[in-house]
Amino acid sequence: MLMNPAIRRYYRRILPLGLVYAVLLVAIVALFWRGALHGPIAYVAALLPAVPLIGTFVALGQYMVEETDEYLRMLMIRQSLIASGFMVSVMTAWGFLEGFGLVPHIVSYYAAVLWFAGLWIGWGYNIVAMRRPA
Repeated sequence: MLMNPAIRRYYRRILPLGLVYAVLLVAIVALFWRGALHGPIAYVAALLPAVPLIGTFVALGQYMVEETDEYLRMLMIRQSLIASGFMVSVMTAWGFLEGFGLVPHIVSYYAAVLWFAGLWIGWGYNIVAMRRPA
């Protein structure tokens, strides 16, 4: 399958970001488990894995701006809206359950995990919607 230039640029941006994220996360988790990080450097190190994730969000936004095919842009926007709605809905419901002491606290970076899971849900929705007769 041929990819248009906007999609190629998107992949050139997110693939290195994913690799950097994985390497940083493994290294920093290992350093924290060993007790090697303390003081201000621990705060900097703890924030480092967020940087490539934020870069991924930026790359997705750049793709939506650069995509010249309106149909492909609409599919990605719909996918992102589904991901956002899924993440906000789950986090809101969990927040109420947590507020009433019914479930344990979860760390807020799970919002990004849910958002990426929501992208898969949006991708699946797009496939179903494209196969539906007009």
